[in-house]
Amino acid sequence: MLQVASKDGTTIAYDVYGSGPPLIYITGATCFRKFMPIVQDAKTFANAFTVYNYDRRGRGDSGNTSPYAIEREVEDIEAMIDAAGGKANLLGHSSGAVLALEAALRLGDKIDRVVMYDPPYVHDEAEKATYAQLSHAVQTLLDAGNNKRAVKTFSKGIGMPTLFVWLLPLFPGWKTMAALAPTLAYDIALTKDLPPLDRAAQVTVPMQIIVGEKSPAFMQQVGRELTDVMPTATFKLLAGQDHMVSAKVLLPLLTAFFKGESQQVEKEDL
Repeated sequence: MLQVASKDGTTIAYDVYGSGPPLIYITGATCFRKFMPIVQDAKTFANAFTVYNYDRRGRGDSGNTSPYAIEREVEDIEAMIDAAGGKANLLGHSSGAVLALEAALRLGDKIDRVVMYDPPYVHDEAEKATYAQLSHAVQTLLDAGNNKRAVKTFSKGIGMPTLFVWLLPLFPGWKTMAALAPTLAYDIALTKDLPPLDRAAQVTVPMQIIVGEKSPAFMQQVGRELTDVMPTATFKLLAGQDHMVSAKVLLPLLTAFFKGESQQVEKEDL
């Protein structure tokens, strides 16, 4: 385990795999760097990149300085970029994709390229209201100390497949995921609003937004909306994939984009 100090002094734990251009892997809700699916993803990406797989604050071996703010998570990413040599590519999955966009807006000169997979902003006012209800339900469960039910409620509420939610307790690392349930409040803070289209239009970093063909339809809508306003962005609908994307399927896209082999891709590649 390696460690780096973020700007506010919070210790961020990380592991490094592979060789090649540096890639910061920003994971989604309740994920942590030792969670076996995340380790497998990182090792797959390490076939082409030097992968920095880190625990977001409040998770795993990283610290959790209060109060929480999105800006602090961006500072954590900056600390990881500095640990990688001062400039890196970013891969953000789910709520991690939101952080990747925020980092692109605030740390553009330190970022080569960004891939956002399944950005999960709410897509309209009706969903925003429903999501607020979900947030309240999750927080009520957390306040009662029912972390396991909070994780299941959140996962079901954001549209994860029923079978996946049912199987969660069988996953290696489930106890750790449940222990990290309080950080769901962080992911909700990242995704509770409509996509920031006005701000996204200011991005200068090359971006690729990828959405799974089988992911919830609203993610496709959000992905297209973001692509339409970002002059540096391309869109890819990934055939046969859902929110739990296969790293082996994703890797060729990452290799082409991050290594500059897809510069001639159309604005929207379907």
